[in-house]
Amino acid sequence: MSALRTRGLIGATFVVAVFGVAAACGNEDATSPPAAQPTDTPTTPGTPTPSPTPSGTPSIDCPSTIAAVRAATDKVVWGQGVATSTFHPVSVTICQYDAMASGQNYATGSTKRNGKQATDLFALVNAAKPVAKEPTICTKELGPTYVLRFTDNDRGVLSFTAEAFGCRRLVATSLEGQGKPGTLPAPRQVTAELTKSLGLR
Repeated sequence: MSALRTRGLIGATFVVAVFGVAAACGNEDATSPPAAQPTDTPTTPGTPTPSPTPSGTPSIDCPSTIAAVRAATDKVVWGQGVATSTFHPVSVTICQYDAMASGQNYATGSTKRNGKQATDLFALVNAAKPVAKEPTICTKELGPTYVLRFTDNDRGVLSFTAEAFGCRRLVATSLEGQGKPGTLPAPRQVTAELTKSLGLR
C-alpha cells in the first residue's frame, strides 16, 4: 500500500470520528431551544399564587383585621352623632396597624394606658371638631391606622378608628356593653396633637 493511500485512509477515519463525536454531543447552534431549567416553585396551571402570611396576631385587646377596621370606618355616616361624648374611660388600648396592612392583617403593636393617661387621650379625641361631610381632599402619604378602644368602669367599650394619613379620619365605630348602645360621637379628623399622642410607648 502506498504512503499516499495510507494517509488518505487515516484522514478519512479522522473526519468520520470527528463527525461522530459532534453528533453525540448535540448541536450548539443559537437556534436550538434552551434546555429546560428546574424551577424553585413548581406551579400547576390554574392554581392561584399563595398569598403572603398575614402580619400581626389576633388578641382579646386587638381582635380585628385591618379589613374589618376599614369596613367599619367606611360605613360611618358623616354629619351624624353627638359633638361631645359623655363616655368616662378608665383605660384605653391602642392597636396600631402597619401602613401597608391589608386584608387579613392584624395589629402589629399595641399599648394600654390607664387612669389620667386614658382620660387625657379621650379629651384629645373629644376636642376635635365634628366634620359635616367626609373629607375629599386628602394627602397621598401612607401611615399607620390606630384603633382606640376606651373602656369604662362598667366594661363598656367605645372604639374609634384614627387614620394618621390621607384624609385623617377619626370616627367612632362601636359602643359595646350592657346598656351601652346609643348615639356615637360624630365623625371628625385626627388633629396634630392626637397624632403626636398616639405614638406607642
